[in-house]
Amino acid sequence: MRILILLTAFLLLPAAAEEKPAKPEKPTPEDTPKEPVTREGSVTIAGRPIDYTVTSAMLKLKKPDGSPRASIFHVSYLRKDVDDPSKRPVMFAFNGGPGSSAVWLHLGMLGPYIVDLPGDGTEAPAPPARLAENPQSILDLTDLVFVDPVSTGYSKAEEKSKPSEFHGYREDVESLGDFIRRWVTDHGRWSSPKFLLGESYGGIRVTGLSEHLQSRYGMSLNGVVLLSSLLDFRTLRPTDSDPLAYAAYLPTYAAVAHHHGELQGDRNQLVAEAETLAFGDYTVALLKGNRLGDEEKQGLARQLEKLSSIPADTWIDHELRLDPTIFRAELLRDEDKVIGRFDARVAWPSSSPTSNHATYDPSYSLAYGAYATTMLTYLGDQLGWQEESPYEILTGKVHPWNWGADNRVINVTGELARALRDNPALQVLVMKGHCDLATPPGGIDYSLRQMVGVPDSSLERIRHTTYEAGHMFYLNPPDLEKSRKDLAEFIRASE
Repeated sequence: MRILILLTAFLLLPAAAEEKPAKPEKPTPEDTPKEPVTREGSVTIAGRPIDYTVTSAMLKLKKPDGSPRASIFHVSYLRKDVDDPSKRPVMFAFNGGPGSSAVWLHLGMLGPYIVDLPGDGTEAPAPPARLAENPQSILDLTDLVFVDPVSTGYSKAEEKSKPSEFHGYREDVESLGDFIRRWVTDHGRWSSPKFLLGESYGGIRVTGLSEHLQSRYGMSLNGVVLLSSLLDFRTLRPTDSDPLAYAAYLPTYAAVAHHHGELQGDRNQLVAEAETLAFGDYTVALLKGNRLGDEEKQGLARQLEKLSSIPADTWIDHELRLDPTIFRAELLRDEDKVIGRFDARVAWPSSSPTSNHATYDPSYSLAYGAYATTMLTYLGDQLGWQEESPYEILTGKVHPWNWGADNRVINVTGELARALRDNPALQVLVMKGHCDLATPPGGIDYSLRQMVGVPDSSLERIRHTTYEAGHMFYLNPPDLEKSRKDLAEFIRASE
């Protein structure tokens, strides 16, 4: 019997060897290229229903040999009742970080739906957060494309590319410039008026893109919007050898102290006085460093107290150098509260009352969960786009970020000047929040003042507008309404 079994097995071997190789397993949904998903919708803006199509899609960036480099996730809104799309404006919107998806602008300000926050945007909604129709959307005026850079949202580097190839200032501008070129080509929109809007680091991004699109592809833009943005990182990062940021923050300290009732009088006048001091006697004193005399130091500390409500002794203890984490902890210390970084209107109980630095940001805490919940609900339930991988709202996976300089300081003021020089039709709108302790208005104002040698005709194409709230001022309903009016005027004037 044993011999028979062995003989049978041996006779079967040739037949097994002749069998065709097994077919590979069926690709998983994550491996299969996803087709765009399009839905229809309608939103009422200025009393009129605006019908639109919304498409969620991955656009594959390609290498010179045609192989895929990266997949860029984006959501596009196109108004339906348009006779000639080539004359219809289109706006590409980016958030910042680096490491942020476009969810904040998408569901906070520009899109047809926004997160339903209570009151003036300084309170967290009861979970789960919900969406509400956005009558302040600008979809009636321009098509909208919300773009997630590589490693944010669902965007990712392809298999034969390294994510680090996209994680840097130049790398980011190059890849997103390629995305814009491809999207415009695929949709036949080269003749359309084109706008870029960037929030926070997104301002750095769209400034770089404005110059890159023009020089690389000959794509001239109609307008660039810098929302709660910066151009020079020195205005945010105070160091022992560079006190610029201390001066840039001072006008915002005055505005925030006034908001919380710690300073009395006219807010705008206080801000103007703080700016005069900041870039006058205060900067001179900081530049003197350890050669500043005690009498002069005491006198300046008293002036700083009058414009910030922070006691002169505290200013003295910190050598007149008060960074925003200290200010956020000190302003309402008597109430055991810490104020927000993104929105200094927000004041929650301090988690470390004895610390001389703010240990958390309540304005971030109230927004993150609400936006994460609603974005995933919106993408899956209303837009029909689902993936197994998490949607990266705000991620550290983009770090280390290649700033293009060993000292991690980047300044794109010159690139904005070149874009204005080479495109005489380019318009720039600078949108700022009085209570923004993330990117204070004093920082970008300083940078724009450094555009020396630029013709007045170019500088006249930069307009400014300011809002009551903070970094994401659009969370405050009156500011959201004002922002729509400002953007509408800007778009109409720039076409």
